[in-house]
Amino acid sequence: MSRNASRHLPRPAPRDARGVDVPPATRARSAGWRDPRLWVGIVLVAGSVVAGARILAGADDMTPVWSASTDLVAGQTLTAADLVATRVRFDDAVDRERYLATGEELPAALTLTRPLAAGELVPASALGEAAGDDTVTVSIAVAAEHVPTDLARGSHVDVWVIGERRPAAELVLGDVVVLDAPVVSDAFVSATSRQVVLAVPDDEDEALGLVLAASSDDRVRVVGRG
Repeated sequence: MSRNASRHLPRPAPRDARGVDVPPATRARSAGWRDPRLWVGIVLVAGSVVAGARILAGADDMTPVWSASTDLVAGQTLTAADLVATRVRFDDAVDRERYLATGEELPAALTLTRPLAAGELVPASALGEAAGDDTVTVSIAVAAEHVPTDLARGSHVDVWVIGERRPAAELVLGDVVVLDAPVVSDAFVSATSRQVVLAVPDDEDEALGLVLAASSDDRVRVVGRG
């Protein structure tokens, strides 16, 4: 065989020390921007960032408010042991203001005007001032049109009773303190009466009896003072 012919013969594959053929090395190419795997990775990373941002934003919208730690009864004076902080997301500021935020300082004495179940949020409308030692707490239902529209906790009122047989009104309780007067805010509820919680002097037993009897047949009128 001539020297020129030997130049065109294929070279034998390289062998390692044990005589095993070693495949030729190839250079790995980096993925280009047209590689679909690159775009899938970008989409996954972007989705994770957006989801994380939404979770953090949602956490910032949570407002800590007080809820009942156990079942509470009407007339009970609240203490720190009766409350537990609960984080809640409210739809708007109006709903948030109906409940007691943990960041606000609580009054020294708060009395429940209605019972609360364990875990129930404590609404501001369920709280009233603590009655004095010389008063009793009484809740009466009065027709909504017979109660001042601006009646609220701390208001002072006179309570009148209309006679059963003659259309004359009699003042039976004068200058009593309103412990609470919750307003029904549900648009789907037709409120024909309004609850009024009063601190009545404990020596007004006879007057209290007249008010309770008259409230059952819509003969009570509440008049604001000042």
